[in-house]
Amino acid sequence: MARKYGGAYSPNSPTNPGARFRGRRAHRTSIGAKLMYLAPVPLALAGIGEVMQGDASGMVVELGGAGLLFLSAILLNGGLKAQAAYDDRTVARPPAIPRKGFAVAATGLGVFLAAGLATSGGVISGVIFAIVAASAQLLAFGLDPRRAKGTDGASDFDTDRVARAIDEAEATVAEILKSARQIGDRHLEGRVEQMTSAVREVFRTVEDDPRDLTRARKFLGVYLTGARDATDKFAQLYSRRQDQQARAEYVALLDDLEQSFRQHREVLLKDDKTALDVEIEVLRERLQREGI
Repeated sequence: MARKYGGAYSPNSPTNPGARFRGRRAHRTSIGAKLMYLAPVPLALAGIGEVMQGDASGMVVELGGAGLLFLSAILLNGGLKAQAAYDDRTVARPPAIPRKGFAVAATGLGVFLAAGLATSGGVISGVIFAIVAASAQLLAFGLDPRRAKGTDGASDFDTDRVARAIDEAEATVAEILKSARQIGDRHLEGRVEQMTSAVREVFRTVEDDPRDLTRARKFLGVYLTGARDATDKFAQLYSRRQDQQARAEYVALLDDLEQSFRQHREVLLKDDKTALDVEIEVLRERLQREGI
């Protein structure tokens, strides 16, 4: 689908283009981890050569080793991405799958197949090379986070509840952004990202004080669900026909949502429960009028 240009100096650019990146850290890209995708190439080429020569056992060993090294690269890069998300959060649970640990094991086994069975080095030589390769990867990239981290003074129960709630809310934000990308309008996509930056500011506030979770969960549930459903419905409508009136109404809703999230953050900081309940009821009525 063709997408409208929406640069910083275009007529329809967001009023504050930098706001979409507020509260988000720049993640470092590990060149070494990306280069791990190249490690299986020589083994894969050797395996193809074995096919040409009719050596079935050599083919299985070399292609098996290449497959394990490729799997290791996938797990390693996935583990680094999961660790970056863990490091960004004040309150977080460790990754459910220890990808970096599995990557080390896959590298060791892949190198063992390549050095011990695919060549004349023998089993002992293969074990030595496997240990060296796995140890080098472990020293270079480390293992996965293994402990939950939380706010000082909060109980493990509160910390776990916050981490689980933020995980669920982040998943909803990801759904909103996915629907926004289907609209095919860079300006609107930027506005949605700007709105979600306000959402993440609420996340950070709740992480700093887990006692806010009970009130924030109700607020985020109503607002995030409304934003997700509205974005999904608008994306479906706008992809069929670019209705400018619907577009204007959607932008107005985004403005209201962003303002509400920022006000909600201030309410949490002030610990004003009455103002929060009023905000929730106002938005619920607005969403019902919009048919969401």
